[in-house]
Amino acid sequence: MASSNSSFFLFITTLTALLLPSPLLAANSKLFREYIGAEFTGVKFSDVPINPSVSFHFILAFAIDYTTSSPHNPTNGRFNIFWDSSNLSPAQVAAIKKSHGNVRVALSLGGDSVGGSPAYFTASSVDSWVNNAVSSLTTIIKQYNLDGIDIDYEHFKADPNTFTECIGQLLTKLRQNGVIKFASIAPFDDSQVQSHYLALWKKYGHLIDYVNFQFYAYDKSTTVSQFLSYFEKQSSNYNGGKVLVSFASDGSGGLTPDKGFFTACDTLKKQGKLHGIFVWSADDSKKIGFRYEKQAQSLLASAKSSLASTKVLVDLM
Repeated sequence: MASSNSSFFLFITTLTALLLPSPLLAANSKLFREYIGAEFTGVKFSDVPINPSVSFHFILAFAIDYTTSSPHNPTNGRFNIFWDSSNLSPAQVAAIKKSHGNVRVALSLGGDSVGGSPAYFTASSVDSWVNNAVSSLTTIIKQYNLDGIDIDYEHFKADPNTFTECIGQLLTKLRQNGVIKFASIAPFDDSQVQSHYLALWKKYGHLIDYVNFQFYAYDKSTTVSQFLSYFEKQSSNYNGGKVLVSFASDGSGGLTPDKGFFTACDTLKKQGKLHGIFVWSADDSKKIGFRYEKQAQSLLASAKSSLASTKVLVDLM
């Protein structure tokens, strides 16, 4: 009888260990994110294939604190819509979220350019910028029934501390007011960009859910091993953060899907480090039938549950 009890205890212990997610398995995620609307190609939410087994975030690109009329001038935190709002309207946000329960929609701030010139982050003062930003963004977010915010400023006419306080206080107030459910940042490997985002991360990283690191900003000759090295470096820089991997569907830079991006993803997945994938952008992907979006979501959705391992154990018993 003692021997039988001992065997049963061993079985239960092993079964429990398999049912509980390991630290590695728990680190992987089924999050897929895609920027949309910046290039005015007429792409719609409904054009993009959505796998029901992933968590899908559309990111509207961009809201910018510049005037909409030319010449475009900075407005000290008063944000305006610069995405393709005729094809990506509040009604279309409501429709895609109603038809796909796994979809959330966010907006991104800043971007690379406005009217063909750099879109600079600039602020008259921290208090005035934050007050204007909270007011204008709350209006847009509620109008579109959006879920989150992404910070993608790439050019700066303010020091890292001013940027940190403006963005940090903005995120604090939007969260406190219940306006947003999640936030992300979108840095890339440039000394000025990194100095601003790392300062923000150091002080307000607890408010940032995802790091949309622009791995496609690296050279287009990037190899799989180099990509994995870059990932480790940026994971160290944004220590404790969920650093998402990324590719540009126009093939303009970084490790592209046809050169081994998904091989690198498989490696990270085996290591329990695949926190999600994001794509720049749906506007470009439309031209090639969203083939890589389908592949990326399939990879994310294919994570095996511990129940499969449990079945193997039971079969062996």
